[in-house]
Amino acid sequence: MITHMKQTSYKNELADGQSVEFRPFQRREDEERLFQWMHKEHVIPYWQLNLTREAFRSHIDKAVRDTHQQLWIGLVNGIPMSYWETYDVKDDVVGRHYKYQLDDQGVHLLFGPESFLGKGLAAPLVKEMLSLIYDHSKAVKIVAEPDIRNHKMIHVFQKCGFQPVKPINLPDKIGLLMVHYREKGGEMLER
Repeated sequence: MITHMKQTSYKNELADGQSVEFRPFQRREDEERLFQWMHKEHVIPYWQLNLTREAFRSHIDKAVRDTHQQLWIGLVNGIPMSYWETYDVKDDVVGRHYKYQLDDQGVHLLFGPESFLGKGLAAPLVKEMLSLIYDHSKAVKIVAEPDIRNHKMIHVFQKCGFQPVKPINLPDKIGLLMVHYREKGGEMLER
C-alpha cells in the first residue's frame, strides 16, 4: 500500500552526478506551481487539467484527500521540475482492466518546466521512482497507462523495463497498460 509512504522523501544521485529528490506534494508550496504546469502546452493534451483556479483547487482538494494515491514533486539539483502520482491499483480504475495483485502499484508523471524536456532525464527519474516504490511497498509489479498517443512516454517506460500489455479505455483517455516487474522474467498479465 502507498499510505505508509505519505511522509517518505527520497534522495539519490543520478549517474551523471545530478541529484534527484522526490518529496510529498505540499499544497501551500506546490499548488500554484502545479497549476502553472498543467497549463503548459506539452502537458495539456495528456493531463487535461488546464482548469480555472477554482476548478483546479477543487481537483487538488479531492486528490490530496484520496487515500489510494500519493502526490509527489520531483526535483533535480534542488529545482522542482516534475509531478508524480503513485497509487494502489486495487482502488483505481486501472484495476478494472487486468487481474491485479493486492500490492500492485501504479505511477503517473509529468515534467513541468520546458527547460527539463529533452535532457534525457525521464528514464533516469522513472527508474528512481520505481526504486522508491519497490523500497517502500510489497509491490511485485508497477503499472503505467500513458495516453496511447504519447509515444515519447511509452518509449521512456519501455526503456525502463515496462512491457506493453494492451490498450485500455479510461475515463479521460485511451491508455496503453504497461507493466514493470520487481524482478525480470515475471509472468505476463492476462489480456
